[in-house]
Amino acid sequence: MTLFEQWTDLIENQTKETFNEFWKEYSEAETRIYSDILDHPNQPVEGKLGELAKKYEVRPVIFIGFLDGVNESIEEKNEIRDWDEESDVFLKIVPEALFYNMLKADADYLYGLPQWEDILGKEKMVELAKKYKQSKTVRRESPKTGRNAPCPCGSGKKYKHCCGRNA
Repeated sequence: MTLFEQWTDLIENQTKETFNEFWKEYSEAETRIYSDILDHPNQPVEGKLGELAKKYEVRPVIFIGFLDGVNESIEEKNEIRDWDEESDVFLKIVPEALFYNMLKADADYLYGLPQWEDILGKEKMVELAKKYKQSKTVRRESPKTGRNAPCPCGSGKKYKHCCGRNA
C-alpha cells in the first residue's frame, strides 16, 4: 500500500473516538512544517520524503497528507500517488496561492501565522482575504423575476400565479 493510499485510508476511517487525536497530530505537524517554510519563503523544500518527515518530526503518512494539501499552492504539482519514503520531494511555494488556499481551507491556525505579514504585507493579506470572500458570494445570472412580471416560462400568466406560486 502506497503512502497516499495509507493517507486516504487514514482520513476515511476516522471515528469519533480517533478524530480528535488524529486532528491534533495533523494540525500540529502542519503548523511546524508551514512555520519552517514561511521562515524561509524563497527556499524550496527538497529532499527524500522520509528524511523530510523526520526533519519535521511527523510520520511519513502525515507528511504525504501535507504534500497532498500543499499541491495546489506550489509552482509545479507533484504526482504523489505512488510516492514512498525514498521519493524526491521538491516544493517551490507560491505565497499568494498558499495564503489563499489556507483561507479556503478555513485553517486559521495557518493563515494566522506571524510570518505572513513579512512575506505578503498587510495590504496583500487583506486583498487576498477580500478576494476569497468574494469568491463565496453567489451572484444571480439574470435579474430576479418580480411577482407581478410575466412568468418566464411563457404561460402568459403573472409569475405569482404560475411558477412563483411554489417558490
